[in-house]
Amino acid sequence: MKLHNRTPDIENLYAVLRREAPSRPTLFELFMNDPLYEVLTGQKRPEPDTLEYLRFRIDAFAAAGYDYTTTNACELDFNPGKFIQKDTRSLNDSAFITDEASFESFHWPDVEKCDFSALEAVKDYLPGNMKLMVMGPSGVLENVIDLVGYDNLCFMLYEDADLVREIFDNIGSRLLQYYKIAAEFDSVGLIMVNDDWGFNMQTLLSPKHMREYVFPWHKKIVDMSHSHKLPVVLHSCGNLEAVIDDIVEMGYDGKHSYEDAILPVEDAYEQWRDRIAILGGIDVDYLIRRTSDEITARCRAMLERTAQCGGWALGTGNSVPEYIPQDKYFTMIKAALDCAF
Repeated sequence: MKLHNRTPDIENLYAVLRREAPSRPTLFELFMNDPLYEVLTGQKRPEPDTLEYLRFRIDAFAAAGYDYTTTNACELDFNPGKFIQKDTRSLNDSAFITDEASFESFHWPDVEKCDFSALEAVKDYLPGNMKLMVMGPSGVLENVIDLVGYDNLCFMLYEDADLVREIFDNIGSRLLQYYKIAAEFDSVGLIMVNDDWGFNMQTLLSPKHMREYVFPWHKKIVDMSHSHKLPVVLHSCGNLEAVIDDIVEMGYDGKHSYEDAILPVEDAYEQWRDRIAILGGIDVDYLIRRTSDEITARCRAMLERTAQCGGWALGTGNSVPEYIPQDKYFTMIKAALDCAF
């Protein structure tokens, strides 16, 4: 499916992350979905977690006009297999670690045994100056909640703080190692740390607890990425107003995930553009409910607003799930593909 005549060039996204104006309107997305990838490539989806599947995604991202492709670096997984990931589930579904005994018996994954070879294998397959954006198998806080359960974690913070720290440190250290290995590959152009931190009104944990347990590991990942001269982006849903200073001070180059019900991207751009790049932000609900003309108008307005100052890339507020009509997605990206500064 030919939508444009672009050649992928990661330098456009780098300019956005430096809070500069790229050479052309630039797209950003965390990920899309397999039926959309099939439409973009004209191919049937290969088996997931294979080299062929990564090439399939590269073809899809290039066909849509992106300068990078999102991927996991390997099959690292903290989930011990006792629940199946669904479209939606309770944050209290899992409770694999409830006390010191269950912590001691828990089987932690060995990052060194993970297969990172696909990052090398696709180096020459990437078109133009495209690079990979490596995301994590969820983030520090998300994986803790998956293993402990949200309600259990809240109680544990006050009943056994030492155990909480041990759990966070076991997850954080492995995620740091995961990203560090990925950063060594020439095909990798940026790091995505995906870790949802908030509800609509506030952070999942108090800012105090976030600073004590979560942020130190994020800071280590950011510093490691920058030591490899790779920009690093935070994807985190929820109301993060209370910790935006922390996000900036940790050194994140870009912030992704915005909802109109919390803070419309237009407002986020005006408030934060001098401190951090703003990525995506066209609300998922907006894309579903509004007309193509309304979507085009909003996207063009943001492209015009940001053309001189830079620091923004067009995309959804979160990702492209299958329930977003494909024609609405194409309407959104065409606003950038058809636009010239």
